[in-house]
Amino acid sequence: MRYTLSQHLTHFFHVVSNIRPVVWIGLYVCVTPIFALIYWALPDWQFRIPDAEPTNYGSWLYYSIVTITTLGFGDYTPAHGAAQAVTAVEVMCGLIFLGLFLNAVGAMKSEIDVESEIEKQKAIHQAFENDKLLKSVPMILNSLNVFLTYCYAVTTPLKNRVGKYSGAQEYSAGKDNYGDELADIKYNPDFKIRDMADMFSPTGLPFDPTDMPAVGRLMHSAAQTSLTLDSLQQRVDLTLWPALLENCFAFVANYQMFANTDVMFRNPEHIVLLGDDSNNKDTVKTLREKIAGWNPEEDITLDPDLKSVAELYTFIKSNAEIAQRIETLLTEESSKQHQTQDLTQVSLA
Repeated sequence: MRYTLSQHLTHFFHVVSNIRPVVWIGLYVCVTPIFALIYWALPDWQFRIPDAEPTNYGSWLYYSIVTITTLGFGDYTPAHGAAQAVTAVEVMCGLIFLGLFLNAVGAMKSEIDVESEIEKQKAIHQAFENDKLLKSVPMILNSLNVFLTYCYAVTTPLKNRVGKYSGAQEYSAGKDNYGDELADIKYNPDFKIRDMADMFSPTGLPFDPTDMPAVGRLMHSAAQTSLTLDSLQQRVDLTLWPALLENCFAFVANYQMFANTDVMFRNPEHIVLLGDDSNNKDTVKTLREKIAGWNPEEDITLDPDLKSVAELYTFIKSNAEIAQRIETLLTEESSKQHQTQDLTQVSLA
């Protein structure tokens, strides 16, 4: 591809503008003693020199400085061709280097202005995204807490669960007397597969008055939490918080993969319910017995039903851990931003 003269010049000035000003001022200073050497090497008769003036290197350095700065005091003047040519070249070098220096200073100032504007826009964007994230934190934390609570219900034997049916209706009627009990609801990440034997029973939690199996409530909550986190990724620029983005993406991806696997627990509609159908009751009873009596030394994948339980076990282990990390990240970020806002208000006051 052939370039026009204007394109070559545009490219040249673009390259030249990117050279730092210190380079041009350095060249401007460095050529001065070089030209002084050339003047010193020329015969004295090439110049008109004041009477009784010395013609050592120091006097020619003085002449070179006067020439490149275009002062032209006139005490030393070129009288013949060689001296005039060298003097003209030095004057042109001085003008060119000085011009390029000023051009580089202007380009650097423009670059600084652009970077300053970019930083300003980044700060505005950061503040805007911070505000959106802060407004979303309560809803997300609530969704994560509900998910972890149902993880607790599924992975805790019924006899050990907080509430155990006793107060569900009272709680739903608005009589929340379960502050201490709710504080005791903590998901245990070290649960075993045998601890999941009662996952087909209702949760027994004081805030859950339904008769839906705990595993059904869990999968419903997982779907809602996944939707909430996916919505967060679309509404807020989480690239500003890489760790939070990574964990939100991991939770959603894990849920979608689990929901697309051929297991009986992938969503509430596919769970064996505790209904009036005796076949369902027999299936649930059999599965409970298998889970409760499972020997860790046996290959769980040999039994199709227990294979589904193993898939659910892995899903809960993974996503509960991710949910706890997201909770920590959101809590820390929220606390940090509130502290920043408090400091700003104090400084303004």
